[in-house]
Amino acid sequence: MKLLITGDLVLNQPYQTSYIDQNLVDLFKKSDLNIVNLEAPVTTSNTKINKTGPNIKSHRESTKNVLKALEVNVVTLANNHVLDYDEQGVIDTLEFCRENEIQTVGAGKNLKEASKIFYFDSAEGKIAIVNFAENEWTSAKDNRAGSNPMNFIDNYTQIQEAKNKADFVIVIVHGGNEYNPYPSPRMVKQYRFYAENGADAVISHHTHCISGNEIHKSVPILYSLGNFLFTKESRKEVWYSGLIASLIIKKDHPITFEVIPVQQSRESFQLKLHPKKQLIHKNIEEINTVIADETKLEERWIEFVQKYEGGYISTITPMAGINNRYLRAILYRSGIYKWFLNDRYLKESLNRIRCESHQEVTKSVLLNLIKQKNE
Repeated sequence: MKLLITGDLVLNQPYQTSYIDQNLVDLFKKSDLNIVNLEAPVTTSNTKINKTGPNIKSHRESTKNVLKALEVNVVTLANNHVLDYDEQGVIDTLEFCRENEIQTVGAGKNLKEASKIFYFDSAEGKIAIVNFAENEWTSAKDNRAGSNPMNFIDNYTQIQEAKNKADFVIVIVHGGNEYNPYPSPRMVKQYRFYAENGADAVISHHTHCISGNEIHKSVPILYSLGNFLFTKESRKEVWYSGLIASLIIKKDHPITFEVIPVQQSRESFQLKLHPKKQLIHKNIEEINTVIADETKLEERWIEFVQKYEGGYISTITPMAGINNRYLRAILYRSGIYKWFLNDRYLKESLNRIRCESHQEVTKSVLLNLIKQKNE
């Protein structure tokens, strides 16, 4: 059995299915099960949630036509945008999928629904899909719609439940650091844990760039598929390349895989098989070499942290409360933000996000303050 999984799909504007190369369409038609990460809600709601980052939504007809052209069977909805247009956006998206006979996993009207496992019966055995996302702004709650959140205990329980009921368990995670082609040391350890405790394949997306892969204890782990089709312009070249994970499932055998590079054009977002396939695979092999070496991976992580250090530091100083981005940029470039970074302040900040108990209180305090500011 062949199964295709892609990264982010966002069609936020009119898009013609003729922009998708026929060779790519044929690839999907020959697959037994096609899974796409539907990143943006399909909704008429204009109620945006209060969050950092952009609120995005899908163009209804374009999304419908592309999913139909690619014969998509299942969409993963555990991601950081599914709740962008509040709970109605989630409900509308679920209804859109039902109307078009597309199965969903990873989101629901409440946490119980969002955490449901998707099962698929095939000639090679029963397949389970477990889908969850890192916690940003869209996590479902007992009484709120959203995505299935990353929670170490809950996700482990979900994987174990799936393993008891299915022959193959595929874990699809939405997470990682944007534009970092290397997984963090934490991600590698965590995804290997999934592989050691029931997952037969672990697939990740969210970073908007291609990452590497490995086989851990006979289980394939793909650390980021990058974008599949995202009709939003970017200055970053990596935005326009992605991977399709092609999994081969055979009864009583470990899952095998290959990655198929795709490319979207800058102007019209025409999508095709990547013309520089060999170069992409060479880059992936270089990343794989780093993933396999704990010391090298740690070095790459330190480089990434140092590169984005300023942006993170500025958000934990009072400067973050300045709404005028030009004034904020001036203050940042002048180095004034460093005045707030005394030893006590840094240690308090570290302890409140590192210690689980302090983190829990800090999160609740910030959520309450945000609520009060918007009442």
